[in-house]
Amino acid sequence: MNDRDRTALDAGRLQAPLARLLRPLVRIAIRSGLTFPALVNLLRELYVNVAENDFALTSKNQTDSRVSLLTGIHRKEVSRLRGAGAPVNVVPASISRTSRILARWLADAEFSDRAGRPLPLPRIGSAGEASFDRLVESVTRDVRPRVVLDEWIDRGLVVQDAEDRITLVEQAFVPKSGSDQQLYYLGRNLHDHIAAAVANVEAQTPRFLERAVHYDGLTREVAEMLERRSREIAMDALTSANREAHAAAGEENAGPWRWNFGVYVYAEKVGGADDDADGGEGKP
Repeated sequence: MNDRDRTALDAGRLQAPLARLLRPLVRIAIRSGLTFPALVNLLRELYVNVAENDFALTSKNQTDSRVSLLTGIHRKEVSRLRGAGAPVNVVPASISRTSRILARWLADAEFSDRAGRPLPLPRIGSAGEASFDRLVESVTRDVRPRVVLDEWIDRGLVVQDAEDRITLVEQAFVPKSGSDQQLYYLGRNLHDHIAAAVANVEAQTPRFLERAVHYDGLTREVAEMLERRSREIAMDALTSANREAHAAAGEENAGPWRWNFGVYVYAEKVGGADDDADGGEGKP
């Protein structure tokens, strides 16, 4: 089998899993009003950008002809699109700030207990005492703690009691449905998950841990119980990983690398079976 046949075979085998992973993205695109022509334009730009930057030859300059050959896009279109760059995924300042403050609240022994539970904090503490103001100022001095507090109260992230103590309501930053923050994490988390899976497919030895436990043929009650329990297990794992990362990451260990540890839980009804049908045995 020559390289051309092997490429064609790989492309054919890729279509089924690609169609499956794209289906929910097509659903949200249609629901949001992103039309097929607009998506095609986006894909065309991405194809040219990826071919230009990720498939360049070390000994030769990348040419319009080679990018056209790799992508199947007409050379005139390639010439027009080259150098335009892929869409930039910049972390909104409010998301970065909130994530860093929450991470410290959940990981730093000054602001959390030994189990990783965030302590209720006085808004303004005495000198050397843990407080909400001290927490915010330990992460950023670009925004006043009162501004952060008002924003978090408005979003339901914290509550302020009669004794002026601040309590974290959610142990994770859960953006409002459809918000810019949620869309940012949609792109970030799915990118990293897919990138890990693709890296494993392309490598002779899988580099990243990318596994799931899945059971089919369950009753609705069992599926809902497993969903609740898996949430608890996932939060324990995330809290533990956050504490270790917080302890290891510091100015003395600053560098160009980034790390992401994520989990997901999903359940759905498949087919037309009754909810009270006997559940079948699944395999992890």
